[in-house]
Amino acid sequence: MASFCTVILWRPSSKPYPTPTRNTYTTAYIQQFPISSTAPQTRRSLHLSSCGSVHNFDSLAVFSAANGNWLQAETGPFEKYNDDDFVVVNFYRFVFIENPAEEVSKHLSFVETEDLDLHGRIYLNEQGINAQYSGPSKDALKYVGWLKTDDRFSDILVQVSPAINGHAFPKLKLRYKPSLVQLEEGISHLPLLDPLMRATPLTPSDWRSRLEARYKIDDLLDTKETDCILLDVRNGYEWDIGHFQGAQRPNVDCFRSTSFGRSEPEVEISDPLAAVDREKTDILMYCTGGIRCDVYSTILRQQGFKRLYSLEGGVSHYLESEGCTGWVGNLFVFDSRLSLPPSTYKPDDFSETSRNQNIPHSFAKCYVCGSLVSELRHRNCANLDCNLLFLCCLSCVDDLRGCCCIACTSAARLRPVLTEHRRYQKWHVYRDIELQGRPKT
Repeated sequence: MASFCTVILWRPSSKPYPTPTRNTYTTAYIQQFPISSTAPQTRRSLHLSSCGSVHNFDSLAVFSAANGNWLQAETGPFEKYNDDDFVVVNFYRFVFIENPAEEVSKHLSFVETEDLDLHGRIYLNEQGINAQYSGPSKDALKYVGWLKTDDRFSDILVQVSPAINGHAFPKLKLRYKPSLVQLEEGISHLPLLDPLMRATPLTPSDWRSRLEARYKIDDLLDTKETDCILLDVRNGYEWDIGHFQGAQRPNVDCFRSTSFGRSEPEVEISDPLAAVDREKTDILMYCTGGIRCDVYSTILRQQGFKRLYSLEGGVSHYLESEGCTGWVGNLFVFDSRLSLPPSTYKPDDFSETSRNQNIPHSFAKCYVCGSLVSELRHRNCANLDCNLLFLCCLSCVDDLRGCCCIACTSAARLRPVLTEHRRYQKWHVYRDIELQGRPKT
């Protein structure tokens, strides 16, 4: 096996000074190179140690012999995983891509040439890239390392979390897609490439400070009428298993139909932005990974909202950095895992006992009987032709055989009760099992 050297790459945010000083570097990440090779000449590099795995550094100060400066470098949120550990990787970037078809071909070529075992969604178009995929750590992070050699993506925020049972997606879709995020009117006309039109990103620590200040004001006034709105830019069913305290449940089941800040009079009662001062009110927006906030904030900006702030990297980045302060419940994710507890992102903050406890939350209720549920994880109705995504208590799961109502229990295409942390497979899998079990005539 070839020996590897871990290398940290960076680009300075300001020109180096002639005398030793501490600088902040805006682009920094970990990559691996064979000892026999050299780091890319377009960036400065520093060999930290010889090893066979990616190190987990939140931040570190390193000394550059090249210019005599102390450099403050911050790495991405990579965890320590063995090469064969399956992980889920998420990232996005809004940046102009002149020839997206050519870009797609380049990415496909790298994945195929390196024989990377990746499953998931990697979409590119003229506005950038949006990716959620799973794979063995070695393959998943190799693609990230290759992507970051491109200046357009060198400082991209990459989030890595453990997969539960191998791949979290059925197959790889790496292709051109007209919209990186789905909205009814599309997003190609939105000024997404202009950072000033998007919400101002807040680091997880700044977000936490804002939340704590908001909660303090609310307690003092004993009211929720403050000059700050906490806006959950997700789907209602995502809120149902976890959200920030004080955030109103979104009145939408699909982000594509979101209408905050531009509601018709008949639905204004459910719009938290309907009656706020658009020039003076702070709007704190959050979603799972950040991309929906970036998209929707440009719409709100066009609607006249001035003080827009978003949680950088979304809830997943916050849970990894700050733990569950201000957050209640689990985080909904759009892969086979469906729901992740906060301990997934910051395990050191949770004891083994508390990590495995199922504690009912007052906001999480069974779709069938209305009782509190202890398992904060949706399931799909066993009736294939219904397939409703819903929360359900274990008693109702048994009584209705995994269905959402009595009517569905007599459906023609009925799948078995879904067990463990997984999603239903294609219908032919269950059809073939049923056919194989029938006696031969």
